[in-house]
Amino acid sequence: MKDPLVHVHPDAIETYEVLEGEMEFYIRDRWIAARAGDQLSVPKGVTHCFRNPTDKLVRVLNTHQPALKMENYFEDVCTVLDTLTDQGRNRFRMNLRTMLYMSVLMNNYRAEIIAKSPPDGAIKALGWVAKLLGIRY
Repeated sequence: MKDPLVHVHPDAIETYEVLEGEMEFYIRDRWIAARAGDQLSVPKGVTHCFRNPTDKLVRVLNTHQPALKMENYFEDVCTVLDTLTDQGRNRFRMNLRTMLYMSVLMNNYRAEIIAKSPPDGAIKALGWVAKLLGIRY
């Protein structure tokens, strides 16, 4: 994603191990480059995000301690992305429809992940509008 979701995990420590390729991780207030073999840890409540700075495939081992419902969250992310891209036939685009779907998703997992950019208040409001419109995934 060009503009990754800056977020926190209020009650979980997140770790990354880059298995293949290169990644960039934003932790607290700076970007950190990582490549195969590098490991990073993000304490609970710390603002962070990640991105692939290349066009090449990246494999990352990602854990959350405690896991809470992160596995369900990632499964639902895939469901939402499939919905928004017509099962991968179309390119992912950030638009109002996408923001509405993503807001519903984020509001369903508030114990696991809270957005910082875009702001959490915007996520809450868009999620409320999306539910009024009957948007589900």
